[in-house]
Amino acid sequence: MTKENYTPEILQYIPFFYIIWSDDLLSTSEINVVERAIKNDNSLDEGAKKLLTSWLDVKKPPEDALFKSWKQLISNSGVKLVEYEAYPLTALSQKVASYYHSKIPSNEHLKDIEINLGIQPNHYNHLFDVQIDVEKNSVHYDSEQIDIILKGKHGSIIDSFRDELKDPIFSWGIIRDKEPYRNHVLKQVEFLANKGYGALAYPEAYGGTNDMEGYATIFENLMYVDGSLTIKFGVQFGLFGGSIQKLGTKKHHDQYLTKTGAAKLLGCFAMTETGHGSNVRGIKTTATYDPTTERLVIHTPGKNDNKEYIGNAMHSKMASVFAQLIINGKNEGVHAILVNLRNDEHELLPGIRVEDNGYKLGLNGVDNGKIWFNQVSVPKENLLNKYGTILANGTYHSEIKNPNKRFFTMLGTLVGGRICVARAGLGGAKYALTVAIKHALKRRQFNDSVKVQEDLLMDYPSHQLRLTPLVASAYVYHATLDKMMQLYCDESQPDKRQIETQVAGLKSIITWYANATIQECREACGGKGYLLENRIADLKGDVDIFTTFEGDNNVLLQLAAKGVLSDFKAEFNSAGFSSVLKLLSAQLSDKLATINPMYSNKTDKEHLYNPKFHIHAFEHRTKRLTYTIAMRIRNYIKKGIPSYQAFLKVQTHLLALGKAYSVELAYKSFLEHSTTIEDTSYRSLFEKLGTLYALYEIRKDASWYLEQGYIGNNKSKAIRQRVERLCTELRPHLDTLVDGFGIPEHCLTAPIAKN
Repeated sequence: MTKENYTPEILQYIPFFYIIWSDDLLSTSEINVVERAIKNDNSLDEGAKKLLTSWLDVKKPPEDALFKSWKQLISNSGVKLVEYEAYPLTALSQKVASYYHSKIPSNEHLKDIEINLGIQPNHYNHLFDVQIDVEKNSVHYDSEQIDIILKGKHGSIIDSFRDELKDPIFSWGIIRDKEPYRNHVLKQVEFLANKGYGALAYPEAYGGTNDMEGYATIFENLMYVDGSLTIKFGVQFGLFGGSIQKLGTKKHHDQYLTKTGAAKLLGCFAMTETGHGSNVRGIKTTATYDPTTERLVIHTPGKNDNKEYIGNAMHSKMASVFAQLIINGKNEGVHAILVNLRNDEHELLPGIRVEDNGYKLGLNGVDNGKIWFNQVSVPKENLLNKYGTILANGTYHSEIKNPNKRFFTMLGTLVGGRICVARAGLGGAKYALTVAIKHALKRRQFNDSVKVQEDLLMDYPSHQLRLTPLVASAYVYHATLDKMMQLYCDESQPDKRQIETQVAGLKSIITWYANATIQECREACGGKGYLLENRIADLKGDVDIFTTFEGDNNVLLQLAAKGVLSDFKAEFNSAGFSSVLKLLSAQLSDKLATINPMYSNKTDKEHLYNPKFHIHAFEHRTKRLTYTIAMRIRNYIKKGIPSYQAFLKVQTHLLALGKAYSVELAYKSFLEHSTTIEDTSYRSLFEKLGTLYALYEIRKDASWYLEQGYIGNNKSKAIRQRVERLCTELRPHLDTLVDGFGIPEHCLTAPIAKN
């Protein structure tokens, strides 16, 4: 049969068969994919189906003459392969058929073959003439519109803040001497304070707009300037000022909050101690009330009981000191007390000792230090007494009678800080991704002997796979953190325990994600990523610490997991424990009911792309881990092991649960956000990003799902192929997606990110 006798329907299949027999792609299962497409293609008559099926016989491959005629047919059409199209091979096939016949529509069955076989442009572009498209931007989406979607209701505050960053004071430069660096960052903080951004989250009476959500969005944008600025800004206005706002009362607000927001009173947040790390309840610094003088005496009792790694320690005049409050010989638990560190001449006051922490891996523009207190006396009015106070008769009083609840209520004020840290980490990841992807969209490397130009890095499937899922994750985590801050700021929900649990887990997975992303971007840029001028090197050092401050991630994940197990009491009694186990068992049985061989091996696109499958997979993992932890704890306690020891024995199990819960929460939050996008084309783009995130996360934990029988071998393979395929489908939009992060042009200073 000659090319003139091929029907347009058959013609569209020929480029596929040309690839199949050129690269020997077909296995038995893959032959089934093509056969199924042919069978279901109603545009083909029976004769056409018989002919196409005959070309699939591995025992009788097409003769050389036929194969060469296919090549000539494609070549004579003059059609070039456009790698940037969503379905490049299907599009090429349609154009070839249209060359020899009138214009015909694209064949959806060919798209199914292209996806199901995992065929990507780099697998076959050596077989065709390739159209080198220097215009790398997607014509389908506008980055400014994506930025508007991400900004949401905070558009005006974000836009005005980005404009402020045009000031020369924020111009990026390499400063390696910590003293000039710290002084420069301090001036930047004071500049922003003068513009009103320091007090943004404070009430209007103290110079703010009561906009904590807007304040959180600033953290991401501050990272586009400098990590040190981000953290010093957060210490001054979020931690120090926030402790006064959240733990203090009106007298403290009136006296200190306006000056703090204006950076006229520089302060630090002295919680962590050298010997006690994340164990805030176990800190040793004391604040002992002296009824004869009506003053509190702040004291560091031991060698390792000093405050450690305190940001702003060298510049601050005052500290919010967390200490064990001792009244009439009784320890009333951890409270915060304002303590002056220096006088107006910036000289240390008696009993105060401060040492510089010195140079660090990163954030050297932040003045971290150690602080000791030797019988330092302050007025009792300096106690931040929203949740506990000293009465006129010298006794302690709190509206929250339970000491545990009081402690965790006070710590709940740290939730906002954890959201901001995660937000800052996400900003660092976005910046690194933007640099790496823009570099990959212009940097060429390797080719075959036929091509004139080398391939763009971004056209390699391996490069797509290493970066595209990270872009999808950035979008998911952005929407998730927006939602968390909204919930945190909801005054109609005064009990913040649930949001504390959620944020603890999310801060962990997002800051780990940020570090992994920055490292991947560094490697993806090769030696250029190692140069300071391209900014990724500093991001690596700056964001590294995010995994351990505002709570060590491993500790926070256990907090999140214990929140999932919150229905269990500290000391389980048999009735309460059994009832919870019964509930969990029933829930798990509901999930397992659908897990049969057909479900475990279901591989069609409609199923794997369906959010119901993703939610089912994530919920099953969380429920299963919860149930098995509960059973283990129950068995340990039955043997007489104390609950604390029982939890230690399941510690690694708790970490797995914390991660699983957090990923599920992030995905559900993103799905909820996607439904609010009115433009259907942009909603579809966001949904595709969500699908990639979900399948990528399931793929990362494929061993667990395989062990549990939740997915079978074929499904695991199909998920891997779908992840790769989604990366290819998103390839045309990557430049638009990173531009959609909204990083201001004046902040994107990395030379390799320039066009």
